[in-house]
Amino acid sequence: MAMVLAVVFAVLTALSNASATVLQRKAARTVPVGRGLGLRLMLRLMRRPVWFAGIAAVICAAVFQALALRFGPLALVQPVFVIELPLALLIGSAVLHRRLPRRGWAAVVAVAAGAGLVLAAAAPSDGRPPQSAAHWAWGLSCAGLVVAACAAGAVARPPGGARAALFGAAAAVSYALTAALMKTAVTRFGEDGAGAFFTAWQTYAFCAAGACALVLLSNAMAAGPLVASQPALTLGDATVSLVLGVVLYEEDVRLGWWLLPEVAGALLVLAGTLVLAGVQQDEAMGAPRPSSP
Repeated sequence: MAMVLAVVFAVLTALSNASATVLQRKAARTVPVGRGLGLRLMLRLMRRPVWFAGIAAVICAAVFQALALRFGPLALVQPVFVIELPLALLIGSAVLHRRLPRRGWAAVVAVAAGAGLVLAAAAPSDGRPPQSAAHWAWGLSCAGLVVAACAAGAVARPPGGARAALFGAAAAVSYALTAALMKTAVTRFGEDGAGAFFTAWQTYAFCAAGACALVLLSNAMAAGPLVASQPALTLGDATVSLVLGVVLYEEDVRLGWWLLPEVAGALLVLAGTLVLAGVQQDEAMGAPRPSSP
């Protein structure tokens, strides 16, 4: 029953995040893009009501994600989020009254089927929170270096696909790290109550990591086309979360010949994601805008 609840809450998280993506993309299209990291971008976005609606969706997603991580392993919950892109594009199509073409619907089926195949074959099982500070130090250091490298690479490039992809990858790693920290925090809440939750350093760390991810995501959405940013964000989050689940939380996934359906499912997800992003980048989410002087 716990695994079922984890999947249900993970799907609700994906739905909320998809709504947030549509709303944030809509808000980002109304402000100019600069060449730096984009802190001024956040100030401009805060003047847009639709951006606050996106933030409300993000908050709902955080609550659902916490519940999902409380009931299931990181390696199960986070990969479910690959369905965010199909949901985002379907919601975007509905909001803008556009029809999704047949190959888009086929790609939606491919992503859903691929995700189901991967999770069914891997059959992730729950582990335990990292038992030493060294484990956390290793995880935080590696993730932080990757985020810094991707963000630095993005800042060095003009608005466009490469910049969007790098910001998307940085956001993906930040979201995966947020989930890893959140899992320990919500586990302590469930086992020892609110006092343990608010005295755990992971609680404040996942808030900081989540805020960092939000800034990076806003920059990815504004920097270039969805076909560049969203695949990096969606697939990167799932992959890094799977690694963190196995390495940090000692969660088990099936290997051996099970790798064949797992790889097949991952390829289905990748193919569907690329098709969906290409189909809908202009129609559902809007074309990229020119940069500000």
